[in-house]
Amino acid sequence: MTDRLYYDDAYTTRFAAHAMERVTDNGRFAIILNHTYFYPASGGQPADSGEINGVPVVDVTIRPDDGAVLHWVETAIEHEEVTAVIHWPRRFDHMQHHTGQHILSQAFIRIANAQTIGFHMSGESVTIDLDKTTLTTDQIQQVEQLANQIVWENRPIHVRMVTLDEAKKLPLRKLPPIKNGRLRLIDIEDFDLTACGGTHVAQTGAVGLIKIIKQERRNEKLRIEFCCGGRALADYGRKHEVVSQLTTNLTTGQADLVTAVSRLQTENKETRRALRKTRSQLLTAKANQLLAAGQKIGPATIVTHVFDAVDDVDLRVIGSQLAQRPGVVALLGMGGNKSQLFFCRAKDAPGDMNALLQSALKELGKGGGGGTAVSAQGGGPKVENGRLNQAIQNTEKQLHQQLKK
Repeated sequence: MTDRLYYDDAYTTRFAAHAMERVTDNGRFAIILNHTYFYPASGGQPADSGEINGVPVVDVTIRPDDGAVLHWVETAIEHEEVTAVIHWPRRFDHMQHHTGQHILSQAFIRIANAQTIGFHMSGESVTIDLDKTTLTTDQIQQVEQLANQIVWENRPIHVRMVTLDEAKKLPLRKLPPIKNGRLRLIDIEDFDLTACGGTHVAQTGAVGLIKIIKQERRNEKLRIEFCCGGRALADYGRKHEVVSQLTTNLTTGQADLVTAVSRLQTENKETRRALRKTRSQLLTAKANQLLAAGQKIGPATIVTHVFDAVDDVDLRVIGSQLAQRPGVVALLGMGGNKSQLFFCRAKDAPGDMNALLQSALKELGKGGGGGTAVSAQGGGPKVENGRLNQAIQNTEKQLHQQLKK
């Protein structure tokens, strides 16, 4: 079994080792070393990355059978003696966030009596799940303040191994479900004591900063997303850039930015409301224009029209407005990248709109649709406006013949 040196030293990133075993699995290659500083994915913390003899390490896992650490590499390594290098920026990011999680979890207990029931870290986000469904804004602020106070005090962090019996006598935040063996404890001096196998910084000051950036209810738990150190600085940088750009574009100061954006939102809603009203009026005027040009056959008025793709119209809106007039039958179409048909009539008008639609679609040879005797719609691939118009005219002739009977 591999000797895991990262338990006692998370800062070593270059080391020599002896290859004990090589593994091949479905075209993947792994090497097992007599000892390693590479952290394998476990406990919510991702694996380290780096190189062994210049070959990239793409993943690090634990073999369940014997606990050996598998270093998965891009190509097989045949050397017996190797030199390994851990990618420090990734390792340190994980150290900052795992220690930050311990501090934050204890702060949630002290401020809100909220226990951490889950932890996940990835390259995009770091989250903890709490056994609460809601927390107040004031509680979140107090937790963040306490957590950062512990960071700024630069408290020492001690690592030690104890037996299970010894652990039961200590004020651990959480005791893992093991029956025997030894536990590795992470002790943030006079603040938090918990069992953990992850990599941590030596003093809380190295965490840099802890910033809660999001909270979201997930069923019966509350998910807290946060960032520490380098990620917190990058997050601040991105948001500062956005704020700076907005203050420039809106010619306002940061203190007035929320008010300026709210004003724009109100103006936008009013503008959109006015545009919807104007468009509705235009469509009504277009419907009236089509009605005036409609063909009277007895008590019925038949309206036919094919719109161009550039026309800013809604067939259903215009058709529905026409169908509100007594005795009106509307046979409408629109060309473009996709042909559209909408046939409808007033309740007292004659004709089966679905039957007429199927006839028109059959003539076009492509597309589909359906509806009722009062209203039907369909369409298909692009067709020339002339062909679409001809199909509607032929449909109108069928309706004429029905009315003459």
